[in-house]
Amino acid sequence: MLHLAKIPRSTFYDHRNRLTRPDRHAELKEAIRQVFTQARSAYGHRRVLAMLLRQGWTVSKKTVLKLMRGLGLQSPVRRRRRYNSFRGEVGKAAENVLNRQFETAVKHTKWATDITEFTVGTSKVYVSPVLDLHDNRIVSVMAGPSPSVKMVTDGLRIAISGLAPNEQPLVHSDQGFQYRHPLWQDTLREAGLTQSMSRKGTCLDNATMEGFFSHLKEEWFRIQQPRTIEQFHAGLTEYLRWWNSTRIQRRLGYLSPDEYLAHNLATA
Repeated sequence: MLHLAKIPRSTFYDHRNRLTRPDRHAELKEAIRQVFTQARSAYGHRRVLAMLLRQGWTVSKKTVLKLMRGLGLQSPVRRRRRYNSFRGEVGKAAENVLNRQFETAVKHTKWATDITEFTVGTSKVYVSPVLDLHDNRIVSVMAGPSPSVKMVTDGLRIAISGLAPNEQPLVHSDQGFQYRHPLWQDTLREAGLTQSMSRKGTCLDNATMEGFFSHLKEEWFRIQQPRTIEQFHAGLTEYLRWWNSTRIQRRLGYLSPDEYLAHNLATA
């Protein structure tokens, strides 16, 4: 049969012996499973590799990718589904001061914000976070049944309340009606903050917020699938706690926002 199949005898016996040979990657596979599970199935092979290196493993990216594929471990594919808050030329639009300069070496110098929509049962829930572009930390968040001016402004005021007297960040958003409203703009002005807006129909001008919303939906909402408003708010609170304290990010050198801030303070 080997002759008919044109397979060398050595190849046949090598493959047969592999069936009884101990799995040399057994411990590494278990470590990968643990990292993936602890990360709530949210990490791809790069972040899994970063966590393994922290634990002292010596392993290549290709090996981790191959083993994760063999184990059927795959992070969710992020899909873009945006809430559009633009309602025509209502109020005054601000200049795009941020101009896609998303990185900043100092905390509370650049903030980004936006609104996204969720469907929970037959209800809609709108979430409005404020994100610090220094370490991608969520500074404040508001959620409610309506994307009202009051909701987003209340979130802004909570973020402002945590500032030191000398901190006056630029605040970037899209051109949604909430950010054109006098209540929002007066709140910024009274706190001495600079307003910045994306160009109309250009979501990449606020790419950091778009990325956060994508992670939020794929790593939490689509996996947990909260069925009630109470479950939604509890899950959102827990995810944001995990995002700030534990979830590592490539842009931060595979540190979480808390770890990144602590590292910067230690090396300052």
